[in-house]
Amino acid sequence: MQLAVIGLGRMGGNIVRRLTRAGHECVVFDQNAATVKSLVGDRVQGGNDLADLVKKLAKPRAVWVMLPAGEITENTVNQLGTLLERGDTIIDGGNAFFQDDVRRAKAMKQKGIHYVDCGTSGGVWGLERGYCLMIGGEKEVVDRLDPIFATLAPGEGKIDKTPHREKRDPRVERGYLYCGPAGSGRFVKMVHNGIEYGIMQAYAEGFEIMQKAAAKEVPEERRYKLDLADIAEVWRRGSVISSWLLDLTAMSLAEDPALAKYSGVVEDSGEGRWTVNAAIEEAVPADVLSAALFARFRSRDKEGTANKLLSAMRHAFGGHVEPK
Repeated sequence: MQLAVIGLGRMGGNIVRRLTRAGHECVVFDQNAATVKSLVGDRVQGGNDLADLVKKLAKPRAVWVMLPAGEITENTVNQLGTLLERGDTIIDGGNAFFQDDVRRAKAMKQKGIHYVDCGTSGGVWGLERGYCLMIGGEKEVVDRLDPIFATLAPGEGKIDKTPHREKRDPRVERGYLYCGPAGSGRFVKMVHNGIEYGIMQAYAEGFEIMQKAAAKEVPEERRYKLDLADIAEVWRRGSVISSWLLDLTAMSLAEDPALAKYSGVVEDSGEGRWTVNAAIEEAVPADVLSAALFARFRSRDKEGTANKLLSAMRHAFGGHVEPK
């Protein structure tokens, strides 16, 4: 299939590479002309601007927007709404707020333009590992775009089959899911990221407890100088708390046991706040997720192993750089 991709940052560029490796064709645009030029080649055309990008697409057009949440995405979608035609599709794959997707889908529907929201998880590793996709929009439109989603998804890999799934959608086992109408995909991804906050915080606090077991405040006979890198490694192998985040923790600690290159200032990109707000609206107790979000706020005034490890994990999976 042919797909336009707008925004060629940490994930957008790799989405183009993964698609074109599988034989799809892409037309790309980014505000950084050098980034566009670096991708142009076999099966990749560059657009000089959004209008030029749209002209290079065959109908019905499909345009994937991979930009930060907020004004830049809002402006891009609005501009595409003036350039695309009835039957074309906008796919927003960034980390936007799900209620914005509901509003944008409604606005685009009035123009006859389809709108698909796609929660995209995979970070800087997605080129090789694939992207876990949570998709919302009109089902027939999502089904038509299935070759794109199937290529971006990780595939079944070596993960064991879950019992009793014989009559369920097999695409889920390949790493992508149609969640429902507009906004539902992003809602699921929002909660996914809220859970991510909680898991990361639990690892970070646990490792700091072990790191401080050697502190002078601890009675001498119970002071333990523990090797955190080795603990992370052994937990990866058969432990009930093994996960990809633990894999990344082990990698970060093996490379830099003191986490010297991290200050411990941990940003939040919005999804944690949105998840907690949704919990409040639904009257769902979300003690762990709320505490993890507030811990990120507190990190901006405090250094420590836990916060440094959170920074290391964010950098490892998503390429997130600490603020200066």
